[in-house]
Amino acid sequence: MSDPRMSDKELFDINAQAAVKNYSVDPRLDYKTVSAINGPLVVLDNVKFPSYNEIVSLTLPDGSKRGGQVLEVSGNKAIVQVFEGTSGIDVKDTHIEFTGSSMKLPVSEDMLGRIFNGSGAPIDKGPRVFAEDYLDINGSPINPYSRTYPEEMIQTGISTIDTMNSIARGQKIPIFSAAGLPHNEIAAQICRQAGLVKRPGATKGVHDDHEDNFSIVFAAMGVNMETARFFKQDFEENGSLDRVTLFLNLANDPTIERIITPRLALTTAEYYAYQLEKHVLVVLTDMTSYADALREVSAAREEVPGRRGYPGYMYTDLSTIYERAGRVAGRNGSITQIPILTMPNDDMTHPIPDLTGYITEGQIYVDRQLHNRQIYPPINVLPSLSRLMKSAIGAKHTRADHSDVSNQMYAAYATGRDAASMKAVVGEEALSAEDKLAIEFMEGFEQKFIKQGAYENRHIFNSLDIGWDLLRIFPKEQLNRISPKIIKEYYARRSKKASDEDESDKGKENKSTRDTSNEDGQKQQEQSSSSNKTDKLVDDE
Repeated sequence: MSDPRMSDKELFDINAQAAVKNYSVDPRLDYKTVSAINGPLVVLDNVKFPSYNEIVSLTLPDGSKRGGQVLEVSGNKAIVQVFEGTSGIDVKDTHIEFTGSSMKLPVSEDMLGRIFNGSGAPIDKGPRVFAEDYLDINGSPINPYSRTYPEEMIQTGISTIDTMNSIARGQKIPIFSAAGLPHNEIAAQICRQAGLVKRPGATKGVHDDHEDNFSIVFAAMGVNMETARFFKQDFEENGSLDRVTLFLNLANDPTIERIITPRLALTTAEYYAYQLEKHVLVVLTDMTSYADALREVSAAREEVPGRRGYPGYMYTDLSTIYERAGRVAGRNGSITQIPILTMPNDDMTHPIPDLTGYITEGQIYVDRQLHNRQIYPPINVLPSLSRLMKSAIGAKHTRADHSDVSNQMYAAYATGRDAASMKAVVGEEALSAEDKLAIEFMEGFEQKFIKQGAYENRHIFNSLDIGWDLLRIFPKEQLNRISPKIIKEYYARRSKKASDEDESDKGKENKSTRDTSNEDGQKQQEQSSSSNKTDKLVDDE
């Protein structure tokens, strides 16, 4: 009698037949044990060995298919969140198939210049993306020891960010905005203009300052059709779409999809940074919509709510997104994050900006008062902060005077704001000469430095020159935040723009002087002729 046990070769053949197809093990386990439906969640009973984050496929009675993910496992029960919503799902006739793997994203360099929905499917009518790899959307934790300190600067072309809140490659710094403020326009401008700082005389290496080594991943969550159309049209018209990968989750898309969208974007960024060795900027908007989706799922799971109804684990969940930024030793690429969030009722103590501030490395504050005064971009530099700015600036990365100019402008602007408040109480006559200079600097700072066009791309050197033009309002003795060596080198300089304005002003003065002298000459001639006529009349009489 032959041995009933299978040989190693037969076992190998069986395993080969059950090999991974689309990174899902086949054959799969199929269940028809749906016990309850609650909002976007489906509860299954008698499930064998379910795993957390496992992807499932739901087959509805009409034959249509939907995707889902295991959120929670308790014994032989599993809670599944359905990406496309639970409407139409029948408890008795719905088949659920467990794939045996977590959600993976097919990635390729061909994703640059493409537009995807919140689930990662192309929506730009382009060809199918040929996958070079399949990556888990939850990523892999980075060993803290292998992280390298963020250095070198990413230039946005916006003076208030580049000069006073410089962003280092590998940094995570959010933009705190509110409803009705132009954070979408600022995000689009950053995507149009962002790039690596090109220092004079520096060689363009493949893995340092070359413009082809920079790309952007943009993820929009819970946006309306108008905002989505704005981003698509803006990127297409100005030609920046070629270096952008765009993920769009609309407001009418399933809520669950918003939880996946930022992870798809970051998985794409990790592929660009760590396999293609690019410097990647990830822009995520709006993280408030993401947190609201998290709260909705938590309520459907009947979890104990935390502050303002948000789940108690929201801090941990946000950290799984923000902490995927950084640089890794042995890799030339980097991931820089700029998440954008709208503060409900302009409240910075709201749980979303509050917890975000604990995880990230600074913030850029969009101010409503500046916006009401028609100043764009309305970025208030006083509550803004970049904690890693010191490692991204200086003679090695930007210019030797960068740090001193930034510190001096901070101090002068704060003094000017205080003097303006005092002026409103006691009047201008009671102000000292120093206070009047501070107010003059404050007004020039807001109108010439903060204010710039939506399509005005300022190089960091131009922004520093504008800062010097404003600081020359003060005598050298009052520039106590700048070293004497820097003052000696830069104080006497004039930017090209300021020199052109001075020459224009001189030309206007000379013209007005000539016009005045001509008018005086004409008046003298008229007076002389009038006196001659009078003398002649007297002689005739």
